[in-house]
Amino acid sequence: MNDVVLETDLPAPRYQGKVRDTYDLGDRLLIVATDRISAFDVVMDRGIPQKGPVLTQLSRFWFEKVDAVVPTHFIRMADGSEADKLPFPLPSALIGRSMIVWKARRLDVECIVRGYLAGSGWAEYQNSGTVCGIRLPVGLVESAQLPDPIFTPSTKPESGHDENITYERLVSLVGSDAANVLRLRTLALYRFAWQFASERGIIIADTKFEFGERGGELILIDEALTPDSSRFWPLDRYRAGGPQPSFDKQPLRDWLEGTGWDKSPPPPQLPDEVVEATAERYREAFRRLTGGEVRPTGGQV
Repeated sequence: MNDVVLETDLPAPRYQGKVRDTYDLGDRLLIVATDRISAFDVVMDRGIPQKGPVLTQLSRFWFEKVDAVVPTHFIRMADGSEADKLPFPLPSALIGRSMIVWKARRLDVECIVRGYLAGSGWAEYQNSGTVCGIRLPVGLVESAQLPDPIFTPSTKPESGHDENITYERLVSLVGSDAANVLRLRTLALYRFAWQFASERGIIIADTKFEFGERGGELILIDEALTPDSSRFWPLDRYRAGGPQPSFDKQPLRDWLEGTGWDKSPPPPQLPDEVVEATAERYREAFRRLTGGEVRPTGGQV
């Protein structure tokens, strides 16, 4: 089993998110996915083995796959060679979990697309018959497939919780032209990925994308279609009418909910069985989607 990486410290300006450490290279960025995991907006004290490599290698897989649909910021996986053009040596432990991308001006919205009625969408539908203000047919059940995928953007603040917003609010934030591009590209990505994944035994119930502006064009940035940003369900076990098994951190969430934790720092210490169950969900999603195993860190990618 690969060693867990929770922190990185490279000689370049760094932005540290919940999972990724992003280093500024001028007109490029080095994005390192650690094995950190968060739940209920709190980062856990223990990491999940191979989570970072799964996120990075699966994002690379999708960036290359969707390039014909939507332009992306992806340049290459960082492998420690001269081709990386890094101003410092890349530690071997970060090979396999790091990618080099073009820098873009991030739009502070998350572009969420929902194809099924789940999570907060199901809760809202039960109360009002809508999801993010979009009226849906009556009589839908939990996890039902929607007649058509719906675009439900949210804000992406520097701190605090994301807030669902209407399309009209999105227009006021980014302008009508950009809002239309975001909507069209988000829906196109989802339809492309949903078809691809369903042929490999996975339902993408919903997912979120981020976009940035580079050279006057809105391109896909950050990560794409991973268990951190998507709700993946096994197709062979799908039954509308209730919650679905999923390839994500649900074992972690379920265990935390059962502890009585108040969802504020510090989090409880994760037991080995919860860590391994969560790691296996991530690995299985990778296997089904790519047809292969996640490559270990420290070698060529």
